[in-house]
Amino acid sequence: MIQQVSLKVLPAEAFSDTALTKLAATSLGVKPKDITGFNLLKRSIDARSRQQVYYVLTMQVFVNEPFQDRPHLRFQYDALPANAPQAVIIGAGPAGLFAALRLIELGVKPIVLERGKDVRSRRRDLAALNKTGIVNPDSNYCFGEGGAGTYSDGKLYTRSNKRGDINRILHIFCHFGATEKIIYDAHPHIGTNKLPHIITAMREQIEACGGEVHFEQKVNDLLISDNNITGVTTTAGASFHASHVVLATGHSARDIFTMLHQRNVLIEAKPFALGVRVEHPQWLIDMAQYHCTHRGDFLPPASYSLVEQVEGRGVFSFCMCPGGIIAPAATDPGELVVNGWSPSKRDNPFANSGMVVTVDESDFAPFAKHGPLAAMYFQQQVERNAFKAGGGNFVAPAQRMSDFVEKRISSSLPECSYIPGVNSADLRTVLPASVHKRLGAAFKAFGKKMKNYYTSEAILVATESRTSSPVRIPRDNNTLMHPQVKGLYPCGEGAGYAGGIVSAAMDGERIAEVIAATVGKAH
Repeated sequence: MIQQVSLKVLPAEAFSDTALTKLAATSLGVKPKDITGFNLLKRSIDARSRQQVYYVLTMQVFVNEPFQDRPHLRFQYDALPANAPQAVIIGAGPAGLFAALRLIELGVKPIVLERGKDVRSRRRDLAALNKTGIVNPDSNYCFGEGGAGTYSDGKLYTRSNKRGDINRILHIFCHFGATEKIIYDAHPHIGTNKLPHIITAMREQIEACGGEVHFEQKVNDLLISDNNITGVTTTAGASFHASHVVLATGHSARDIFTMLHQRNVLIEAKPFALGVRVEHPQWLIDMAQYHCTHRGDFLPPASYSLVEQVEGRGVFSFCMCPGGIIAPAATDPGELVVNGWSPSKRDNPFANSGMVVTVDESDFAPFAKHGPLAAMYFQQQVERNAFKAGGGNFVAPAQRMSDFVEKRISSSLPECSYIPGVNSADLRTVLPASVHKRLGAAFKAFGKKMKNYYTSEAILVATESRTSSPVRIPRDNNTLMHPQVKGLYPCGEGAGYAGGIVSAAMDGERIAEVIAATVGKAH
């Protein structure tokens, strides 16, 4: 028989097949020799007890019958016929890549246009940004093959169950080389060191089936006739024609937002979140979460999730990176943006997280003259403030957490993972009052919720400003098309319909299915 069992086990037991077999046998009332094997279905950490940290496991156990490995979803990507209908996809992030793969499954040829470079070439531009302070506006942490997620962690956790099949997305990542741990871990994570290889494998599959992927093709205009999309043009002088165009450009494609506004294509200002990246020594977070000075060999670097309501607005942690690094995520000279990432082992000595405050129309009201681009210009101004406060070359303005709250300049700064370097500054001159006042109050509150979180050993690095798109590109709920331009499909984070790798991937697949049904090729 096949039984499902839930176990609460010690960390060392969670990684011992022998121990798990014995514990499962006891739970099921059978002998260990009766168990022929088991599959992990879910794994999470329970650190609520101050005495002991546990793993909570859900297992599929085979008793007195042949063991069968966990069923894996299989994906068939066949060569497209020469006469296959085609669709243009703008952007090779998760939304664009998963849209392309799904189109191939459904018999539609994707033509993917990416303004940036492939992952290998992109790596050199990131090195130049870190070491010399030179940013390539089209090849950086936000733009290039794989999108913003490629070199910023590869966290796959999402609550977007209603947006699509999360399990399917995780299995596709496994199909292209991700570890199967992402199937059962409560907070799946691939790692910046491994995700580029997976993205490359996806692109090679698209091309092997007859799809096209074009790098350094920055779209600069839409071809529209009688309110119908007919194609796009690029700054390289190329034209690509199709009656279905997926706009999956990501949350930082300001030139696209500007172009749409200038073309009188309807867009809307959208609230987002703004703040800083907070970095603690990883051992301090481990001690706070695991209640011990040494987590041992079987517990991962601890993470956290914090939220507080301050004066009617949410202050919350965002994109938490245990064992991670703070990285420069600017897309233009003179603007400073930071983000965080972790390698697959999460073995760096620091833990960083975005700590942000929701902003709304009252914050970007001074930029109202820009209409639907008001939030974007507000965001840009804060980033310019940060660059100026840092002193140039993407050196970031920073402050000890306690000094920030007590409103004093830090006379010294703790060691920090941010490679371009940090400069002591008053972050109240960088952030709007509506943001820095709420952050100060929240840090004190978080210190009460989580021991030693509020400390002078934590450093705040500005600015965390690309949490989501400052613009929404509207679409019809049924056709998923733009309400004015037939055949134009706003998609993913940049259009305001996703908030991370998995939700963006699901949105890309959803649009691909609509396109395939429209051209009569849905299976």
